Amino acid sequence: MGIQTIVRVAVDAMGGDNAPAEVIKGAVRAVNDDKRIQVILVGKEDVIAEQLKQYTYEKERISIVHAEEEITNEEAPVMAIRRKKESSIVKAMNLIKNNEADAFVSAGSTGAVLVGAQLIVGRLPGVERPPLAPLLPTSKGVSLLIDCGANVDARSSHLVQFAKMGSVYMEHVVGIKNPRVAIVNVGAEEEKGNALVKETFPLLKNCNEINFIGSIEAREIPSGYADVIVCEAFVGNVILKLYEGLAATLMGEIKKGMMSTLRSKIGALLVKPALKGTLKELDSSKYGGAPMLGLKGLVVKSHGNSKSDEIRNSILQCIAFKEQNINEKIKDSISVNAGNE
Repeated sequence: MGIQTIVRVAVDAMGGDNAPAEVIKGAVRAVNDDKRIQVILVGKEDVIAEQLKQYTYEKERISIVHAEEEITNEEAPVMAIRRKKESSIVKAMNLIKNNEADAFVSAGSTGAVLVGAQLIVGRLPGVERPPLAPLLPTSKGVSLLIDCGANVDARSSHLVQFAKMGSVYMEHVVGIKNPRVAIVNVGAEEEKGNALVKETFPLLKNCNEINFIGSIEAREIPSGYADVIVCEAFVGNVILKLYEGLAATLMGEIKKGMMSTLRSKIGALLVKPALKGTLKELDSSKYGGAPMLGLKGLVVKSHGNSKSDEIRNSILQCIAFKEQNINEKIKDSISVNAGNE
């Protein structure tokens, strides 16, 4: 038997709409579900300690690092990161910087997490821009949307790196061999698109290290047409928010329709078990948060309204990242690309 991997995950206990209760509950669940996880809860020590009293877990596998300050969504991210040195986000990211943690999970301010990741954790050598990359549920499983929020003014060279980093992640963390890569476009033809897409398309086409299949239109995303969906963050964020909003609306309308008449209520009872399973597959929270790729440590951004399920899954997804040595693979992939340019 080999030595078991231990993955040290710093968790922002004070970040998110449902913090600290749901965050701490998710952390305890992660520790109880997998022996490889060690959690460092970062936040107000007395609040965290009080919450932990209600749970049973191996005490040596959850520790607390006190952080007096919190960063809110209303604060300017750059100023908050620079001024609030005692905040849970800054102190947790410093744990990665000082090699006291392998990964960081937060449901707090997206802007502060993105800024802190670059300023404190830092980029891997050769990485121009770290992208935020959530998994989207599709009819065939999941696809990686890269970038969805970190770089709204990306260049073609950035998108090529996104494609390579996304391919590494999908192959070694999600387990999809030779993942299909596509660029978001307004049509299938190579000559279509805005200036950025037209400039990037031939670069992706000539990139031997990825399995590029061409353009993908937004309507093809839910069908699982591609495994890695490449775009700059403005487009990616619009896709992500529409995806989430439409899913929530459809679920609400289905439930409303099922409760509208006596006949529909009887039908609802019959289809409920099958429907519940289908809807669960389309729930993005089961896949955890969005990893920010290309950093010296793993940073995972969970939804602001995350409940314990998503926090637990966000923590557990850090295991494969460390076991598969994703950062080394990304460095190798980027250096190959640099050598070809």
